[in-house]
Order: sequence, then structure tokens, then C-alpha cells
Amino acid sequence: MRAAGPKGVEVLGKLRILVVDDEQLARGRLIRMLERLPDVTVVGEADSGAAALAQIKQLKPNAVLLDVQMPGIDGLALAETPGMPPIIFTTAHVQFAADAFDLDAVDYLVKPVRQDRLVRALDRVRRREGPSEMPAAATQIAVHGAGNVRFVDARKVVAFRALDKYTEVAIGEERLLVRDSLDALLERFEGLGFVRIHRSALVRRDAIVELVSDADGLRVRLTDGSSVEVSQRQAAELRRRLGLRQ
Repeated sequence: MRAAGPKGVEVLGKLRILVVDDEQLARGRLIRMLERLPDVTVVGEADSGAAALAQIKQLKPNAVLLDVQMPGIDGLALAETPGMPPIIFTTAHVQFAADAFDLDAVDYLVKPVRQDRLVRALDRVRRREGPSEMPAAATQIAVHGAGNVRFVDARKVVAFRALDKYTEVAIGEERLLVRDSLDALLERFEGLGFVRIHRSALVRRDAIVELVSDADGLRVRLTDGSSVEVSQRQAAELRRRLGLRQ
């Protein structure tokens, strides 16, 4: 069994995932796929339903990757347990999909699981949890003005752009300036879906409405109508985060 991080310490903004499968090779493959994702941390693994119940109680994961057919308590029976976190079923058997969704599963992935399908399933977990589950203080940015401090909700921000010694905050048509660096903002708000698309820009993933490739390069168009350049270095990662083939 894989233990959690030191004393189960949570990495801020990351999805905490428990992997449950009675086959060690299958668990290992899923864990390697999860470890490629910067916004995910694997807090543990279990080879049975009983072991999974104990780890869920101890580790409090945001989601469980769960096999269906296991000895003892199988995946469907485990999913019926009250208080379970969101579940993504991972199985070689397509015939249990209807039962899985009756149990309010987030997704049903058929083995061998593809990386892009796993990313999309985890995005569904984030949407189901919703940013409103986060404490208000964890989503606020302090904008200092002349004699006042304004608190802005990061969930309404579509983009952060580096601008000289400041960072520009885009909310609708409004543009505000803060002293926080892009690296610091990404560390704080990655869990809200912000992704780096350029060394000088972060955008909120669900604010992207179009990916545009033309003679000027690659750009994203956002819900506020603005567009932001995507660097060549970040293009492949952005396509992966959007569930697009490379």
C-alpha cells in the first residue's frame, strides 16, 4: 500500500485521489498517469473495498478511482456506502456502466484508461465539487487602492497577466493591478482551474471559449472577448488540459 504524504498533509489546490484496484499493475498504471498531472496528488492506494473504506476515512480524498470487480466488497457495493467522495469507476467491464451511473458516479472509464479521458473525468470532479466549497478567504485577492483594500473573488477572474512590476487582474471589462507574482497566484488558485499558457499569463480553464491558430501563432479567446497568446512551450500542456489530441 502506498502511504499518504507526511502525516497526510494536503497540497493546497490539488485534487487528492485514492486509487482502488485489486490488481497491483492496474493501480500502478493509474498512479503513473495521475502523477503526470500537476494539479493532482495521489494520497493512497488500496487493493480491496475494506482497505479503501479505512483509507477514505483517514485520508479524506477528493475523489476515488474505483475498480468494479474486487474480492469481498466490490466497487458497486462500496459506492453505495454513505458519505463516499466522488467516484470515477475504472474497469474492464462495460456492462456495469448503468449501475455505476445510478450510484451517481462522476465517470466510468473502461480499461485501458486513456490519459485524456482521465483528465476529463477529473475535471468533472472539480465541477461537481464547485469552487463554492472552498472557504471564502481561499478565493480572495486583496487589491490595495488609495486608502482602501478591495477583496476580489478569484473565481470571477478570467486571466492574470504580468505587467511590469505588477500583475493585471481581468474581471469582465475591469482591469485591476496587484503585486502578487504569477507563480504565487498559480500556487494559490490552481485548484480553481487556472493554467499557465505563457510565462506572462494565467487563464481560468473554463473561461476559454476558443483556441485559435493562425499566422500570429496560438491564442485563446476568453469569455470576456479578450484573447491571450499561448507560448509554444505551454501549447502541448494546454491542449492536454483541454482534452485535445496533440
